[in-house]
Amino acid sequence: MILSTARAGWQTTLADLALILFMVTAAAMAERPETADPVEVGSPVPARGEPLAIYRAAPNAPPLADWLAEQPRDARQNLTIIAHYVAGGNAEAAAAAVALASEAGAAGHSARIVVEPGPASELVAVLDFDGRASGTGIAETPVRTAPRAPQESDIGR
Repeated sequence: MILSTARAGWQTTLADLALILFMVTAAAMAERPETADPVEVGSPVPARGEPLAIYRAAPNAPPLADWLAEQPRDARQNLTIIAHYVAGGNAEAAAAAVALASEAGAAGHSARIVVEPGPASELVAVLDFDGRASGTGIAETPVRTAPRAPQESDIGR
């Protein structure tokens, strides 16, 4: 009879079990269908932003101005109005978003408007911190002072 002189310690057993667990997990992940990120599917917020409050325009919802008055003010906050539309409804969605932005403007808030296709028509206002200053930065030109004409006092300087 031949006796084995090599002994398997607990480390070898643990390594074997870890390898088996890894192989089972990898096989299960390979068979799983790809799904969309649940945060992206149900979120009305654009790609950036840390939402503080979300207003959904609905028949029984309070006016946007009243809702904005209830929210705490902070200079770093931005208001984003998002209009989702189904096929053929982009003009109506844009008009509704502009009307809501006008209501926000009357309440003292400037708003960014995002109009995009979606699974259903929906109008949402999001009060958020997204790191941007008020305004979009599009078509904004930094203020530069006009060069001054040379003066006689400049001679010899």
